Amino acid sequence: MAIKIKCGKSELKLKKSNNLVGLRTNQEIKKDQLPNYVVSQYHQNLGGFNVVKLDKGRQNIDNKLDEVRDYNEVKVGTHVYYSEGSTRPIVPTGELFIQFQEGTNQEEQNMVLSEYNLVLIDRTDNYLVTASVSPASPNPLKVANLLEQISLVKWAEPDIDTPLEEYEFVRPDDDLLDHQWHLKNSGFVIDANWRLKKDADAKIIDAWKRLGKTGSSEVTVAVIDNGFDLSHPDLRDNIVKPYNVWDRSNKPIQDDPTYTHGTPCASVAIAPANGTGIVGASPNSKFMPVHGTSFSASATKRMFEYCADNGADIISCSWGTTDPGFALNTMKERAIADAAQNGRNGKGCVILYAVGNSNLDYVNLYSAHPDVIAVAASTSRDEHAEYSNRGREVSVCAPSNGNWPILAARASWDTGLHWETGDFRYYRDGKNRGVHYKHFGGTSSSCPLVAGVCALILAANPELTAKQVKEVLEQTADKIGDPSEYVNGHSPKYGYGRVNADKAVAEALRRRDAVDGEEPDGEVADGIGSGQGLFRFDVQKQESSGWGVQIGAFADYGNVLIQAERLQRQFSADIIVNINELEGRTVYKMVVGVYDNIERARVLERKMEEAGVQGFLRNLADLA
Repeated sequence: MAIKIKCGKSELKLKKSNNLVGLRTNQEIKKDQLPNYVVSQYHQNLGGFNVVKLDKGRQNIDNKLDEVRDYNEVKVGTHVYYSEGSTRPIVPTGELFIQFQEGTNQEEQNMVLSEYNLVLIDRTDNYLVTASVSPASPNPLKVANLLEQISLVKWAEPDIDTPLEEYEFVRPDDDLLDHQWHLKNSGFVIDANWRLKKDADAKIIDAWKRLGKTGSSEVTVAVIDNGFDLSHPDLRDNIVKPYNVWDRSNKPIQDDPTYTHGTPCASVAIAPANGTGIVGASPNSKFMPVHGTSFSASATKRMFEYCADNGADIISCSWGTTDPGFALNTMKERAIADAAQNGRNGKGCVILYAVGNSNLDYVNLYSAHPDVIAVAASTSRDEHAEYSNRGREVSVCAPSNGNWPILAARASWDTGLHWETGDFRYYRDGKNRGVHYKHFGGTSSSCPLVAGVCALILAANPELTAKQVKEVLEQTADKIGDPSEYVNGHSPKYGYGRVNADKAVAEALRRRDAVDGEEPDGEVADGIGSGQGLFRFDVQKQESSGWGVQIGAFADYGNVLIQAERLQRQFSADIIVNINELEGRTVYKMVVGVYDNIERARVLERKMEEAGVQGFLRNLADLA
């Protein structure tokens, strides 16, 4: 369960640690004299807390922390969090910075503070204050989210602490990363006497540094292909919703040497940063393996519907045909278009196809679809890979073999290439780089590389549509080759240029930051968004008993309408509004659900948190 918080000009998505907590105690916790409920100490002073690992047995961390908070020597206990894609611990200090709207007076500001039992610490100016939670407050991360729902508040940011030495991006330490020249090209192959062109790469590591992480676990990359080794160390940990198109099961075919292609393709896009082997372009992404390529229109419809219906953000396809006799029919064109236009809740799935390896002046017929990103191949010397098909439909090119191959995962049942000696070889120079990997290439490799870049783009700005992702890729690509080959910025060999992940991520971030204001979570029915118009009410007197989940206190009646419509539709629960006067102002406190016991209300609170809506349990008797 993740919680989003403001952190300066950015936003952090935090997940709770399963075993670390922060404790403030009456006496110093010493490493050689740990209490019996503490297994080990990680940080002695992080945000004023000792960060420790609890001996929780079979208890979950919530219950164990509640138990420890009741110990006499424990003054305060807090959860510890991790930011998405990071392993550094984050501790909320308990303080919050609150920027009130201009024009609010101190009475109105105090009203907001009292609603969440906050203690005023300091006033920087008339509208910016520092406050602290009290024992009666919800946790500070939740309070910050609740405050931002109040019309009197411009923004609220919880104070957090994290080890300074880990602020900088730490590059993955997988042992074959330096062999992956397509991610960052140093100008040579580290274990072979072979020169490359320095910087002829996709700028992946630069993009990771700009993002401050290696992608997002909220982004799912589907790879439609044949032969996924789901036990491979660089595939097995990120798998979600595998599918076999042929038998409509969740069990892609394993151990068949006929099918091996999907394993290296997938690894180029999403191989995780797990300390060993290779790393994909977006190693934090989820991986949806879809086994079963097919010319059948019904199978094509099935595969794309499955991806779109099951949460795929990106769909990578390194297959197709260049035979003019097998052009896409209306059903296939529509299946691709439906996913590209209607997937991702209307933003569209980002669909990529390899242009093919036949050295033709026209591309794979699937990649010619107008909603597809058509990917060609360039080499480690920033040259056109001679096998890569050409055409006006090419969007971008990406590094692959043609001078020196890509290092990728191989299926355990992959028999490799049979040479005249009778040996089975997996590496161009015969030098063994591990049983799990092999040299790979073609547009089959360049396509999932760009799919990984698209995953980084969506990690930077998840609100982009599929069409906008394609625009970002094309606008930020580097022009390589002879400038005369480009007409109006486009080349039939290179498309709009060789993909540049760093520039693409920068553009995605720029577009995110350029958006003025934010809409409420979820869609709002026509006319509700302004809080003005004609509405139907069903007003009943509510007894002051029972439990619900309070989401905020509002001074703006229009905001009450917006939130009530959205929450009632989203959670199918009663909405209770408490109307009161506080220091001369009308205040609307909104509670979702009415239950006769706290446990039922807690179930709704968890459901709301999973949907990204922050609230806290409220006894309705307290509102009377």
